[in-house]
Formats: sequence, structure tokens, C-alpha cells
Amino acid sequence: MADRKGELQGLRDDLIERIERYRAHKEQRGGALDKDMEEQAIELQNDEVVDALEREAEEELRQVMHALVRIDTGEGDVCEACEEPIAPERLDAVPFTSLCRQCAELR
Repeated sequence: MADRKGELQGLRDDLIERIERYRAHKEQRGGALDKDMEEQAIELQNDEVVDALEREAEEELRQVMHALVRIDTGEGDVCEACEEPIAPERLDAVPFTSLCRQCAELR
């Protein structure tokens, strides 16, 4: 479990850095749009991609933080839905999961 916690802490730190880079990118792009319509379209499309990546990273960070709390409370390897143990192979594949494979498939 200690290895998993360390892995999650590293993932947390990476996600925080990534979110900060996305936000910094958006702040740089805050200026006026390029006069060329094609360039404007590309800029807007790029901003939409960065926004989507930021939302995805924020959701993953939320899941990682939740997993860290569950580990600290001793519930990190137990399914939140059925309260059965989560297979170690699943925890290796998706270290921030809170559901066993069967319960995850049902959702």
C-alpha cells in the first residue's frame, strides 16, 4: 500500500503541475485574437483543447486525492460500492480506483 500511496502522491504532484501549465497557457493567450480569421479559428480551437485537458486533469486529480484519503483511512483497497477487496491487479492498473472491476463495469 505504501508503494501505491507514493505513486499516487507523485501522480498528484504531476497533475497539479499540469493544471498550472494549462492555466498559465490560458493567461498568455488572454490578448487580442490574431487579425487573420484562420488564425483566430486555430487560436480558439487550441484554447478549447487546453480547456478540455484542464478539466480532465482536474477530474483525475480529484480521484487521486479521494484515493489518498481512502488509503489514509485504511479503506484504499476496498470497493466503495460492494465493500469487497479490490484486486491488486486492478489497483496496479488504476491506482486511484475506488471500485472493484465488477462494480466499475456496472457504472
